[in-house]
Amino acid sequence: MDNAVKKAIIPIAGLGTRFLPLSKILPKELWPLADKPVLQYILEEVLKSGIKEVIFVTRPEKKLILDYFQKRITSNQILKSRHRTHFQEELKNLENLCQKISFTTVFQKKPLGDGNALLQTAKLVRKENCAALWSDDVVESKIPCLLQLIKVFQKYKKPVIALYRVPKESFKFYGMVKVKKVAPRTYKILKIKEKPSNVKESPSNLAIVGKYILTPEVFNWLKKFPKNEKGELITGEVLAKAIESGEDVYGYEFEGKWLECGNKLAYLKSNLYLSLKHPQFGKELKKFLKNQN
Repeated sequence: MDNAVKKAIIPIAGLGTRFLPLSKILPKELWPLADKPVLQYILEEVLKSGIKEVIFVTRPEKKLILDYFQKRITSNQILKSRHRTHFQEELKNLENLCQKISFTTVFQKKPLGDGNALLQTAKLVRKENCAALWSDDVVESKIPCLLQLIKVFQKYKKPVIALYRVPKESFKFYGMVKVKKVAPRTYKILKIKEKPSNVKESPSNLAIVGKYILTPEVFNWLKKFPKNEKGELITGEVLAKAIESGEDVYGYEFEGKWLECGNKLAYLKSNLYLSLKHPQFGKELKKFLKNQN
């Protein structure tokens, strides 16, 4: 089997219910982290990891997202504005990013879980290895998180999941894993416990982050295993069943800082963190905050 990972799936069809009423009009994927949208960080990670084909799984009413990445500003009034130096470089960076990536769109008609979203891409992915990235998981790292996962995949040739250590009070929010260490920062996953109700139920402090390397077998598992009691197909739950049935799945505790954006508080923390580190605005923001005390 070819070890190359040439395509990345990014599900963006979610309803954004945890961000209501803010997400009624503006999709949460376009919310700014410092001075660019959350989703732009994900696409930059994809490109820096050597992948140039992106498949968006979306809904027709989320046209704004595609417009942001594909529509160019043509207004002479704006382009000739005396303030153009403040934004021309950012526009150029965005256009360069979009020119280097080939975008394909498929639709998820009903919100039936992230596993169902992945299945909508099966005909496009065919029997190739691919990456899958959730649009609310940003990672700050020297080596792109996705590229770290790809390197692990090329060694083991099995599905790979991004892992991150979280405090006890956060166990109930994530899929937590039981693991066997096989190399530095690298584990064979023995069990996945989805959102344990108490600390003692969690097999470790390693949580699943929404970044995966998927093999063609994963799509077979998504078709094979039934939906949960809510009628949803959840990737973590399907991988848990596959592991229970004897399939091999690996995890990698990536090097970097996880900036979660999946709920309002997490988003606010990530936005503040990146804003204070921003090369243009960070110094003034720190001064402003200091003067509020």
